[in-house]
Amino acid sequence: MAEVLLFHHALGLTPGVQAFAGEISAAGHTVHTPDLYEGATFRSVADGVAHAKSIGFDVIMERGREVASLLRPGLVYGGFSLGVVPAQMLVQTRPGARGALFFHGAIPTSEFDGPWPAGVPLQIHTMENDEMGDIDVARDLAASIEGAELYVYAGDSHLFTDSGSADYDETATKLVMSRVLAFLERAG
Repeated sequence: MAEVLLFHHALGLTPGVQAFAGEISAAGHTVHTPDLYEGATFRSVADGVAHAKSIGFDVIMERGREVASLLRPGLVYGGFSLGVVPAQMLVQTRPGARGALFFHGAIPTSEFDGPWPAGVPLQIHTMENDEMGDIDVARDLAASIEGAELYVYAGDSHLFTDSGSADYDETATKLVMSRVLAFLERAG
């Protein structure tokens, strides 16, 4: 079974993020969901992003790095939207990553020190018309990593896997979860 370090999106560590992690745990995997906002949650992405900017993306990445340092190597790193930032940073800078799961976003590898590590699998999930989902970046990233899986879902919602979000899409999320669990079986 895999051990996953899963970072929340700009709304914070919401019940929807916890429910998603709970489904992964129920399948037998270990999931860590650190609160990078220290208890703060937001109703709108704009408010959450404003909070992230106020504390600084460097602080968010450092908080992610600190949590990872308390865990053994060999993790699958995952993130929802804003959470992709610390997840991808750790994949590219901390040795031993077993895989990466990116939801609702992607970042060029050039944003972090070091290349994407050879042999580390990647799975990206986003909606085709999500203005914040960085679909072009996701396509480029997936094309640059051997064996990467990019799943593009019909629609324009951003946080469509968060059951507490107005963007929630139950049908798409069920498909995401089935693909995530298959990925984790291979990575574990």
